[in-house]
Amino acid sequence: MAYRGARWSDRWVAIVVGYFLRTGVIVSAACVFAGGVFYLMKYGAGLPDYKVFTGEPADLRGLHGIWKDVLSLHSRGMIQFGLLLLMLMPGAWISFLFFSFVMQKDRTYIIASAIVLGALIFSFAGGYL
Repeated sequence: MAYRGARWSDRWVAIVVGYFLRTGVIVSAACVFAGGVFYLMKYGAGLPDYKVFTGEPADLRGLHGIWKDVLSLHSRGMIQFGLLLLMLMPGAWISFLFFSFVMQKDRTYIIASAIVLGALIFSFAGGYL
């Protein structure tokens, strides 16, 4: 166990994780909110057509298209980007915890976080590795 006040102490890691998660959720919520406002300003007056299902445009199905839409301030791209950030938060969180457990040399939590991180990577890859 690390001594009190050490860089990789349990308290320091908990504080960093708390700030990280709070910041990530706020940034992703701000992206989704701003995209939602832009979307409603552009398409809010129209009526939806429920006869034919149309999915997301092809440019929003990949990272390059999403990033291009965010930079050009298109509403759907901003919403997609905010949701993508929110989805990536657990992976980044577990990665940081894994690294902190390695620095603390805590084998039990290294193994546990490696299993969780492996499951997240497997699910992000669509179940194909």
